[in-house]
Amino acid sequence: MTYKAIKVVIITEKLIFDGVAEIIEEAGGTGYTVVAAGGKGSRGVRSTSRASVVDAFTNVKIEVIVSDHDIAERITDTVAARYFGDYSGITYLEEVEILRPDKFLQY
Repeated sequence: MTYKAIKVVIITEKLIFDGVAEIIEEAGGTGYTVVAAGGKGSRGVRSTSRASVVDAFTNVKIEVIVSDHDIAERITDTVAARYFGDYSGITYLEEVEILRPDKFLQY
């Protein structure tokens, strides 16, 4: 059996990852997945293969699955307000179906 949940996706600069992770945890997220991200957008092309000297300026894609839409909005609103005025980034929500909903509940 599957259960409905919300996936929060945040694509932003690696430089602010620690702050974004804190926001996720404070808002009620129980975990996240982070992968290197590259692509093209309004601020130009970002590569995933840059030299390690500029590693802090690469992008990451952070995915968080939460059980509640309010938690998802709290994460996206806080990240956008705190960081997107000064750093590149986008965020979006997706409805997903999950197994084991207890993995995504905060106790």
